[in-house]
Amino acid sequence: MRAVILAGGKGTRLRPYTSLLPKPLVPIGEDRAVIEIIIQQLVNAGVTHVTIAVNHLSNLIMSFIGKGERWGITIDYSLEDKPLSTIAPLKLITDLPDHFLVLNGDILTDLNFRDMLETHRQAGSQITVATFHRTQKIDYGVIDIDSNNRIIGFREKPSQSYQVSMGVYALSKSALEPIERGVPYGFDNLMYDCIAQGQPATSYLWDGFWLDIGRPEDYDYCNQNHEAILKKLNI
Repeated sequence: MRAVILAGGKGTRLRPYTSLLPKPLVPIGEDRAVIEIIIQQLVNAGVTHVTIAVNHLSNLIMSFIGKGERWGITIDYSLEDKPLSTIAPLKLITDLPDHFLVLNGDILTDLNFRDMLETHRQAGSQITVATFHRTQKIDYGVIDIDSNNRIIGFREKPSQSYQVSMGVYALSKSALEPIERGVPYGFDNLMYDCIAQGQPATSYLWDGFWLDIGRPEDYDYCNQNHEAILKKLNI
């Protein structure tokens, strides 16, 4: 099993924590960086080769993580010379297998990585997106109007439910073929193109634990509850 961790962003949403550290190296609790937790989970799932796509403060990540000796796996790096968003960095990696995992470097989840990749293989999709159910309450009375500004509906503080991307994907190498090397291209671009072209894309719905620590309030929550969270992740 092969996985790519996307760790090239500047972590602007998480400032001031990321003023001196790249986001994947911010500590969870007292002695673990978030990327260490992700790598250990991948190892537990059977991943034997991890490539970390780096850019911002890449030297710190490479020095801290090394070549994978701590985990008994192979870890190597793909270095961007300019920001390429989330999907284009994969074009710089020349030895990807036919199917592989891609993870943002700032998420914590107990997702079953092995099952997700196998489900992707069996589905014959170009991309499988791990998705999570969210419900958001709107704290206003919502007015529905038609083209003539007539009120045709009213909902008092309704709730809206939707599926969101968890920042974990299973990809087929063939999905990268149309992407131009060295040109920024993100997950959003891939979604738009797959839908427009009728390419097979599927959802892997997860109802377990998921936390995106990209926002200060979520990162603070994670540190306040890190012991319980690490227990959920079997770390």
